Amino acid sequence: MLHLKNNFIFAPIKTGYSDKTGFVTERHLSFYDARSRYLGAVTPEPLYIHKGLRELPTQIGIDNDDKIEGLKKLTDLIHKYDTKVIAHLNHPGRMANPKIPGNIFVSSTDRPCENGGAVPRRMNANDIQNAVKLVADAAVRAEKAGFDIIELQFGHGYLSAQFISPKVNDRTDGYGGSFENRTRFPLEVLSAVKAATGLPVVVRISGDEMIPDGIKLDEMIRFSKVLKEKSVEAVHVSAGTVCNTPPWYFQHMFVPKGKTWELAGRIRREADIPVIYVGQVNTENDVKTLTDKYGADYIALGRALVADPEFAGKYTGAVKGNIRPCLACAEGCLGGVKSGKGLQCLVNPVVGMETEVLKKAEKSRKVAVVGGGLAGMEAALTLRKRGHRVTLFEKDTLGGQFVLAHLTPNKKSMGGLVPYFVKEIQDNGIEVVHKQAGKTDLVNSFDEVVAATGSEPAKLDIEGLDSYHWAEILLKENLPENKKVLIIGGGLIGVDIATALIPLNNRVTIVKRTTDFGEDMEAIAKLLSLKMMRENNTVFSDHTTVKRVDGKTVFAVRNGEEIQFNDIDVIVVSAGMKSVNTLGKELQGSIPVKVIGDAEKVGNAQSAIRDGYLVASTI
Repeated sequence: MLHLKNNFIFAPIKTGYSDKTGFVTERHLSFYDARSRYLGAVTPEPLYIHKGLRELPTQIGIDNDDKIEGLKKLTDLIHKYDTKVIAHLNHPGRMANPKIPGNIFVSSTDRPCENGGAVPRRMNANDIQNAVKLVADAAVRAEKAGFDIIELQFGHGYLSAQFISPKVNDRTDGYGGSFENRTRFPLEVLSAVKAATGLPVVVRISGDEMIPDGIKLDEMIRFSKVLKEKSVEAVHVSAGTVCNTPPWYFQHMFVPKGKTWELAGRIRREADIPVIYVGQVNTENDVKTLTDKYGADYIALGRALVADPEFAGKYTGAVKGNIRPCLACAEGCLGGVKSGKGLQCLVNPVVGMETEVLKKAEKSRKVAVVGGGLAGMEAALTLRKRGHRVTLFEKDTLGGQFVLAHLTPNKKSMGGLVPYFVKEIQDNGIEVVHKQAGKTDLVNSFDEVVAATGSEPAKLDIEGLDSYHWAEILLKENLPENKKVLIIGGGLIGVDIATALIPLNNRVTIVKRTTDFGEDMEAIAKLLSLKMMRENNTVFSDHTTVKRVDGKTVFAVRNGEEIQFNDIDVIVVSAGMKSVNTLGKELQGSIPVKVIGDAEKVGNAQSAIRDGYLVASTI
């Protein structure tokens, strides 16, 4: 048994907060300090075991004794909450980042990942011994640094999984072929770690790699029985491989919630070993399901704790308040790390800025926030937390354009964000006035105004284009069926609309002036959306400019040649947005005013929320 104060475990999530030295930074300490109090255990981000085996240039290292002091600061910080700390050790093999100078690439095979990456060197006996020693040495450092538990990464397409997977492992020696041979390397790693330290060990696996001929559940049940015999304390069951099935690896909103729980449930029953359940556990109902239906030994929370550091405390009642929902969108968490900015979050603007404490205002002011979209609601809540008296003006329903976000296939999780904000506004006693506020409503009645008036669809000057839709076509009452639809504009909104139209047997043509369809989209959502569109015979017309509409015929120019689209029943225009800031301009010189969100500069949901927070924190 792991002997935790409760069964909540923070799963390892890459932060990208190091300074390329591999040392623990203040950002790390602040990030984990905010999330450790109400958990049984915390697993900091994956720790690289050799400088040439990094996934990120800004990853934390455990490759040298000089890292121990910083890691000890981290474990001491987490221990002050009576929370245990797990060292997640991973040899990436061929999945080391090819963009990092000096990285080395070894594997069970000499074939690169199908999705790209460096060509690895097929490991010989000496390479295998060195890899085993690297992990064992890292485990010794983890024990010296105060970690309580070791987690070995045997899944997700990393080196151990490259040996286990029959799709990847093409060896003919004692490390390839049979189940016993393919599991020999990870079991040697396990034995070396257990011999090197007295710490309990858990093992992370992919219950299914979700690819043909890859790791499958029946073998993982068999493997888990072997792990139990070797005194592994628990198996952490996820799915996918970073090489072939990243949506499963990241547990993206496009993959079905609960599949990893089913895999874990079977392993728990048939291997009779404690299991850590993981995968889109981001609502109270998810926790109840895992507890009541699966009898979960341990529950791993990942991005749910990025979105709301107090998720577990709010679930248990130790903390009052509404859980800020994780959308499983990967916009901020994956996008921020990939961009080099470090871990961020679409819904939580504080992520990555935990070192900057929100302070009470020196003087309480009466502030009007005009516009109840994401930027306006976040601004209103932040102003209220700082002690200001806030009135929120919104002529329609709260939520702005984001009320449409969850109406596309695979994005249902986004439907939880607006209700969260609305409940927070109610619970914080913020007055909401449903009217279009003007100068006379604001001047002499408030000390300051925050203009969050958003944006509107850009209009196109196209002859004969008299009747068309925008994203409001996603509303149930507007959705066409069995129609021929032309979408003008192939960015995020255009692609999302296309994916919503396809299941209703609409034949979709999408045109774009450039070539990059879905250019504004998060990478996984873009990949899967375009795949769905291609599989359903969507017509993509790039380098295309629409010139004229005549009834059901649309005339255009593509690469300098005149073309036409015939028998078009419905036209959708999604050609970008433009800021709406008439109020901000009208108020200049009459009352202090700050313009935020799309009204200031058209962006996305994450930038709107962050802008609302940052501006409100200065008033």
